[in-house]
Parts: sequence; structure tokens; C-alpha cells
Amino acid sequence: MNKLNAIGLDSEKSANLAGKLSELLANYSIFYQNVRGYHWNIKGQKFFELHLKFEELYNDLQLKIDEVAERILTLGHAPNHRYSDYAKSSAIVESSEVSDGMKAVADILNSFQTIITIQRELLLLSAEAGDEGTNALMSDYIRAQEKLVWMYSSFLGK
Repeated sequence: MNKLNAIGLDSEKSANLAGKLSELLANYSIFYQNVRGYHWNIKGQKFFELHLKFEELYNDLQLKIDEVAERILTLGHAPNHRYSDYAKSSAIVESSEVSDGMKAVADILNSFQTIITIQRELLLLSAEAGDEGTNALMSDYIRAQEKLVWMYSSFLGK
């Protein structure tokens, strides 16, 4: 018989989910700090528009970081909190000071592609584990982020 965790999920499958959520947490954390940098350093013609949009985005990312960490805890595991570990395991890399709005938006689109890909992998893992909580969270994130990808792409004229 399978060993179940506190919320009735298979412990081994929960551990796999927590590992993939930890990967997502690392990517979100680097993405968050990059967007903070874009917000702080943006210059030029679209300053007011992008400064505000980047602030909205990093506030949303901060909430998601907290929700992902709490989901790891709910599954019975401890979220990593060391930025040095995030930098090592994130597919999203730290950006240099970026003051060009178009470059910042292009970087954001690349980061969303990475994030959405990981979240789709989590949809598959969570469905296999019968983990509706993680599945619903990832589904909600993907739906909202796909709209943001469309909007940021439109900003770039793509």
C-alpha cells in the first residue's frame, strides 16, 4: 500500500511535485529580482508606462513566490529560501542592469516561456498524483500568464 502524506497524496509523488515546485520557486525568484531591476533602471520614452507595469508584475510575482513556497509546505516538504541556490538551479538567469524597455520586455517574455513550461510540467505531475490543489494553482497561473504574454508581445509589435 502506498504511504500517504498529511493531505492524502502518495508521499513519493508528493516529493516529486515538491521538487518540481522548488524548481519553479527558483525561477520565480530570479524572475522577480530581474523585474525589480527593470523597474528601478528603466529609462526613456516609455518610462512611465513600463515603470508602472514592471511594478505590477513584480508584485504579482512576489505573491506567486509565496504561494508556491506554501504549496511545497502543504505537500510536506520545506521550500528552499537561499538565493544562491536559486541562482544555481534556475533556468532564468540574472539580468544585468537593463534600462532599455524593449529589451526588458523581451527578457520578460523569455522568462514567461520558461515559467509556463515548468507549470505545464507541474500540471502533468499533479494530475498523475491526484493533486487538485497544485493542478488548480498551475492552471490559474498559466491562464493569466498567457494573457500577459499576449499583451507584452503586442507591446513589442509581435
